[in-house]
Amino acid sequence: MEFESVVRRRRMVRAFAETPVAPEVVDHILDLARRAPSAGYTQGQAFISVTRADLKAAIAAVCDEQEYTARGFAPFISGAPVLIIPCTSELAYHRRYQEADKVNAEGNEIAWPVPYWFMDIGCAAMVVMLAAVDAGLATAFAGAHDLPGFRAALGIPPEVTPVGVIALGYPAPDLRSPSLKRGRKPLAEVVHREGWQGGGRVEV
Repeated sequence: MEFESVVRRRRMVRAFAETPVAPEVVDHILDLARRAPSAGYTQGQAFISVTRADLKAAIAAVCDEQEYTARGFAPFISGAPVLIIPCTSELAYHRRYQEADKVNAEGNEIAWPVPYWFMDIGCAAMVVMLAAVDAGLATAFAGAHDLPGFRAALGIPPEVTPVGVIALGYPAPDLRSPSLKRGRKPLAEVVHREGWQGGGRVEV
């Protein structure tokens, strides 16, 4: 599939067919996710793949699936053939940027203006979602509001943060999100040229 078609076809699908996804397809998707950018080549991202029904139910609980079903959506988290949990480790980045080739002129770790461990796992999660579309699959992302429960359900170490869950499978007819009625912002509202309002300044 051409890249533009993959991007335009990607959307959050909140119902999945019971058709299983071949393990090698999931492995291929996650292998591609390893190609996402990573500050300092830290590679502090990790993924947990879940297919067991009991674990999917536990994950659905910590992601408040009942709130979706109460609004008429299918149980798309517990009902997806595969759940992918993208995780990131802030500690891995601190350790990497304390290494000799990354410390600043004073020999200290940089001051992080942005928590790039979240930037990097976001990039990797998008690779998962686009690779799934390219494989003829669909995905939905759901956040988790109970991180201790998430960690407990999957044995995730305390220094690792699960940022949510990507439900993955073959799409089934689903209820579209009412948020889509907002429409997509036009390009002119999203792109700012030569500064936020045009006319950026460079001090010399």
